Amino acid sequence: MNFYYNNSYKPLFHPKVMQKDDKVYVAGNEGLAGSAIVRELQARNFKNLVVKSRRELDLRSQGSTEEFFRAEKPDYVFMAAAEVGGIAANLTYPADFIYDNIQMQTNVIHAAHKTGVKKLMYLGCCCAYPAQCEQPIREECLMTGRPEITNEPFAVAKLAGIKMCEAYRSQFGASFVSVIPANLFGPYDDFNQRNAHTIGMAIGLMHDAKLKGLESVTLAGTGAPMRDWLYSEDLAKACLFLMENYNSSSPINIGTGIGTSKNDIALAVKEVVGFKGNLVFDTTKPDGMLQRVLDISKIKKLGWNVESDLKKALKFTYKWFIENYDHARR
Repeated sequence: MNFYYNNSYKPLFHPKVMQKDDKVYVAGNEGLAGSAIVRELQARNFKNLVVKSRRELDLRSQGSTEEFFRAEKPDYVFMAAAEVGGIAANLTYPADFIYDNIQMQTNVIHAAHKTGVKKLMYLGCCCAYPAQCEQPIREECLMTGRPEITNEPFAVAKLAGIKMCEAYRSQFGASFVSVIPANLFGPYDDFNQRNAHTIGMAIGLMHDAKLKGLESVTLAGTGAPMRDWLYSEDLAKACLFLMENYNSSSPINIGTGIGTSKNDIALAVKEVVGFKGNLVFDTTKPDGMLQRVLDISKIKKLGWNVESDLKKALKFTYKWFIENYDHARR
């Protein structure tokens, strides 16, 4: 079946409140952000959720993605699917990160437009902001400078997704919005000891070191960089809030507005895991952006603020790791 453009399609902006029986598709439902959004939707009694595993649907395939959208015709879409990783992964697989992410988001955004999706939310990334940026980072700083070099291919891909949503709003009137989350952690994170983000990697390393009785754990970088750490459950609550209360071409930050150094977050993880050894920082490894804390005044003015306590969120994340990830890899 051919999948033609409909250049006359000019959707009106739909009512802001999703109905419980609306069909909602969460792309990336197996990942850190997407799984949290699914859990929040279920908690709010949304009855008609559509989820597909990577094995069932390869979003890098334009044909498969378009066929899926034609068959399911979702009303709302959360585009949380992404190929992600820490600094080491970004430096090792730059081609994968730019290709996979551009392919997936291009296919989903375009298919959502052509099948008349009422509203789509695209999850960008705070690493898309310029490396040299006034702190805390306001949304207006986007594209005012070059992203940090250690994750530039991924950042460029996420920038392309944000601009694509803006372009489809401008040309077709599509109700597509972009959000920019802070550094995420939580259940369904990647705890791989080489390619994960800071918190996931620290949990994996320190847990194994505790079990093996090691005297020290080595972490990459100096520990000095400041980050805005956002629990995935808070991200999910913010995404649903914005899906119902925000409709603008401008992206909007989701974060805590609080900066915590990688050294301090490592010490917090050490306490939560119960690792008694020493933490050693390998200063020959890159730090990435030295400070990245988001200005959240825009979302706060709309009426949303973060709920979770950082230490409690770390404890729940470690508990989930013990019960799920660690058990599965044994």
